[in-house]
Amino acid sequence: MIHTNEILETLRMIDQEKLDVRTITMGISLFNCVCDDTHRLASRVYNRIVRQAENLVKVGEQIEREIGVPIVNKRISVTPISLITGAVPDPIPVAMALDKAAKETGVDFIGGYSALVQKGMTEADRRLIQSLPQALSETDVMCSSVNVASTKAGIDMDAVRLCGQAIKELAEKTRDRDGFGCAKLVVFANAVEDNPFMAGAFFGPGEGDCAVSVGVSGPGVVKRALENVKGAPFDVVAETIKKTAFRITRVGQLVAQEASRRLNVPFGIVDLSLAPTPAIGDSVAHILEEMGLEKCGTHGTTAALALLNDAVKKGGVMASSHVGGLSGAFIPVSEDIGMIEAAACGALTLDKLEAMTCVCSVGLDMIAVPGDTSAATISAIIADEAAIGMINTKTTAVRIIPAPGKKVGDFVEFGGLLGRAPVIPVHPFSSDDFIARGGRIPAPLNSLKN
Repeated sequence: MIHTNEILETLRMIDQEKLDVRTITMGISLFNCVCDDTHRLASRVYNRIVRQAENLVKVGEQIEREIGVPIVNKRISVTPISLITGAVPDPIPVAMALDKAAKETGVDFIGGYSALVQKGMTEADRRLIQSLPQALSETDVMCSSVNVASTKAGIDMDAVRLCGQAIKELAEKTRDRDGFGCAKLVVFANAVEDNPFMAGAFFGPGEGDCAVSVGVSGPGVVKRALENVKGAPFDVVAETIKKTAFRITRVGQLVAQEASRRLNVPFGIVDLSLAPTPAIGDSVAHILEEMGLEKCGTHGTTAALALLNDAVKKGGVMASSHVGGLSGAFIPVSEDIGMIEAAACGALTLDKLEAMTCVCSVGLDMIAVPGDTSAATISAIIADEAAIGMINTKTTAVRIIPAPGKKVGDFVEFGGLLGRAPVIPVHPFSSDDFIARGGRIPAPLNSLKN
């Protein structure tokens, strides 16, 4: 039974503490679009998406009005595109079809211009990765991802090298927007198939024809809860976060079930991640600072983030029958006002962010680095993150922007949810020979679990 005080508590979380549903994401399988003619394939992809998702935005807006919960984004994810373009010579027309279909349906983003290459690349995979600079610079709302590593397969260092080169070229192609194209590309290890968050969302080959998933948020709600237990032991802190995460996830579950019913599409998962925004009062970094850190990035930050991530998962998993995606705490620098402040003053460095990756939901997310950072250095950063994911059997990712013409201390400006980020330094020493080796870093011993 739902009590009056629980309803009032939820209303307060929405009204005063920036609780929102960050996204409703419809996953759409494109396997039935496959053919060997490029333009016919693109046409089939466009028609499939527009037909399936024609009511997504309308239904999202209806639920938002009726329940009173802000739904920030409506999004679409699709089958990794390299899996359906094996018989055609060029994936670019499909990229354009994705972007056009997203605009026709009115969604904010579409994800899935992706390749899964953790153990090797097909020609279709290679063509897609090489097309990323053109595809992401010439589209507006299409997002992309490449999975270069997994615990079971190891790290495909040839793919890592290609991704570093693609990111560098993409930054130059979007120089007039501070390298904005790179904000739409994520390089993963252990990517999950049901992630509703961009830019890394795709609808994996293990999914059905269609599903609707929800990603919740709520850093402001967690921070406010912790303000009521100042100075309390960490046992109390963890319990407070768990209870708060439970309430946040219940809201997401309600929205997901209602969207599923109205769209006549199966309910996928609730991703209970704490996804920040650049707005004041909506910061994961400020949650960590509320635990007693003077500034996010100082000693103790990794421990605080580990507690937060674990407590969020424990609380959320009791609130929904289908929890999935990434589910934890995100640390995108440009999208979190506390992270922006910490990086700008030097408290939060690339090395510290890498350490935080070991215990959070994703990794090096929306990091701006100097524009003269080499492709090999970018590839080496990706390799480091992939190694953390591979060894620790967790999802890690890199979304990095080598900002053209910018140096350490400058800012890049993206606006909206993508925010702004200070350009932070990378190590000056070369990784060129390391990346040039290529091949595959073998899977670790802990992959042998069968």
